Amino acid sequence: MTGDLLIAICLAAIASGTSILLPALGESLTERSGVQNLGVEGMMLMGALFGYIVDIVTGNIVLAFAAAMLAAMSLALVHAFLSVTLRANQIVSGLAVTLFGSGLTAFIGKPFVGAQAPVVLSRVPIPGLSQIPVLGQIVFNQDPVVYASFILVPIVWYFIYRTRPGLNLRAIGENPATADAMGVGVASRRYLYTLIGGCAGWHGRRVPVARLHPTWVEGMTAGRGWIAVGLVVFGTWDPLRVMAGAYLFGFVDGFQLRAQGLGSTVPSFF
Repeated sequence: MTGDLLIAICLAAIASGTSILLPALGESLTERSGVQNLGVEGMMLMGALFGYIVDIVTGNIVLAFAAAMLAAMSLALVHAFLSVTLRANQIVSGLAVTLFGSGLTAFIGKPFVGAQAPVVLSRVPIPGLSQIPVLGQIVFNQDPVVYASFILVPIVWYFIYRTRPGLNLRAIGENPATADAMGVGVASRRYLYTLIGGCAGWHGRRVPVARLHPTWVEGMTAGRGWIAVGLVVFGTWDPLRVMAGAYLFGFVDGFQLRAQGLGSTVPSFF
């Protein structure tokens, strides 16, 4: 284990961890509102595919991310309608959303398998800060979405624990009857936070554009949505702990890839 290798692993850990950090942040808000969303994987797949298609058609990465957001939110709206309005079983609804998203993207995405996305995310070193030994190479040599996550995590934490809307959010999740008696719209806010959680599914778009050879592959999110759901519980619905858990997963993921490259005989599954 050399210093350069450790830096490379940590660099990959943040990039890989961000792929589940943002969906997990959205899921944290959704679950705190009292809605469990197991459809994150399907939403990420929808975001990945439709953002990828728009990227190919327009060559505009901003439009691609916007399309990914809308596609993911459309599934989130379905889940909100089923679980909040119709009061269907949230577990069943979430699983149905994931199965629907997986099947639909597999069907629609067939013509795009192997096609190269014209625009990809690139690392943008921050002048000055990226020159800091070790830390600068790891933290300040990332793509713009990673930088956005650095800002978003403390904002979400502050929102949940230090603002009145955050207090209302926790109230409708922990004691909806009391929140309703206080005049807080439980159903409307559950809709809102379910959509916000689905909106985080746009990060599925980052999976293909952040690759060295960006192309569409069926099921390309590879279970990151499920990991995000588990990560929320692992982090006890706290954004800072969720962030730490995401980077821990990213470190292990980056380490196993490089261990294989170095000829390790330990199975990658371990």
